[in-house]
Amino acid sequence: MSVSAFMEKHYRHFNARETLAAAKSYRKFIDEGGKMLVSLAGAMSTAELGISLAEMIRQDKVHAISCTAANLEEDLFNLFAHNEYKVIEDWRALSAQDEVDLQANGFNRVTDTCIPETVMRHMESRLTTYWVEQGEKGEGMFPYEYFYRVLDEADLKQHYQVPIENSWVYAAKEKGLPIVSPGAEDSTLGNMFTARVMDGTVKSHAALKSGTAQLELLTNWYRKESQAAPIGFFQIGGGIAGDFAICAVPMLIQDLREDANLWSYFAQISDAVTSYGGYSGAVPNEKITWTKLSKESPKFMIQSDATIVAPLIFAYVLGQ
Repeated sequence: MSVSAFMEKHYRHFNARETLAAAKSYRKFIDEGGKMLVSLAGAMSTAELGISLAEMIRQDKVHAISCTAANLEEDLFNLFAHNEYKVIEDWRALSAQDEVDLQANGFNRVTDTCIPETVMRHMESRLTTYWVEQGEKGEGMFPYEYFYRVLDEADLKQHYQVPIENSWVYAAKEKGLPIVSPGAEDSTLGNMFTARVMDGTVKSHAALKSGTAQLELLTNWYRKESQAAPIGFFQIGGGIAGDFAICAVPMLIQDLREDANLWSYFAQISDAVTSYGGYSGAVPNEKITWTKLSKESPKFMIQSDATIVAPLIFAYVLGQ
């Protein structure tokens, strides 16, 4: 039985029904000529969502990405150091001393997965060359453009530790997708970049384009693409990756005083509950009041684990 057939047979009610409905609507939206932005929060790259997301990009089911800078860098960390990662199956049983031991051995833990510090320093050394170069020129680059340059380095190709097909950043590079990563300083390499500016290695913060410049990039993309096709928004998790990107539309309408189409599809996978104050951003209907969605826009809210749900939806959209 295919994934799609399994979902259609078993996913009848509650979050399962919502998952299937979101997947069906996504597929229909793309089949009718729509384009989709996907936002990534959490630790989706370390969860290896790239295995399914990269295929979505290759098959033109995703057309732009908004992600945390951690997701941007961790896709490449996994590509270059997967074999050095440590997976801890009983991670809930770790003691404080176990955590101290992991840190002493050069590991940074993300739930059940520990990332080696060595790959972070390796990436820092390569990126610092570009940061210095752009600082000397006085010309900034977007975070994703630096990572695309790293992927162009011929000597790294022999060091891939997972199939390159599993890298969503590489797939995005090959397709020429724009990637915005707001709050880039809230990441390992963002910290390193700031440190290199502070110690004088990089001349200026201007070597890394700001969040506002990234919002301009995304808004210009939306302005152009929405003239020819409706644009949808598929949000994984909450936080800045989603809240930032979805604001492109209300900014066009309310602040630039332009006529613009609203987002034409919306789905979110989240485990947050609004009444507890932990939910980031507005729930789907509430987005109507913020000039993000219309009353008619398909809207889905799946309260579940994105590492389980997103690959299922992607498989359905891909017809698997």
